Amino acid sequence: MSLEFVDELEDLFDILIEQGYFSYDEYALKYIDDIEQFITSSIYTYPKREAPSLFAKYGKDLQYIAYKKNARTTWYILFEETDSAFFIRHITNNHVSGQYF
Repeated sequence: MSLEFVDELEDLFDILIEQGYFSYDEYALKYIDDIEQFITSSIYTYPKREAPSLFAKYGKDLQYIAYKKNARTTWYILFEETDSAFFIRHITNNHVSGQYF
């Protein structure tokens, strides 16, 4: 796991707790774990799409996969792909960036 990806997950945890999406750390950690499990199990096989140019500040030739966590929230995982690896560059959701996808 890249440091950028770990930082994104830590930031997400802080947001989930500080903004009151979850009252308990363990629920926020489970939510993040579900996202991480989706990424590790699906990034190789899930349909990838070209990321909107707005997100070029996070990397070159970005692609993304979408994870519909529940009826209200879809997560967008933006990454660079090389011959041997995927590098997660940014994670956002429909509440923040949905209008761009």
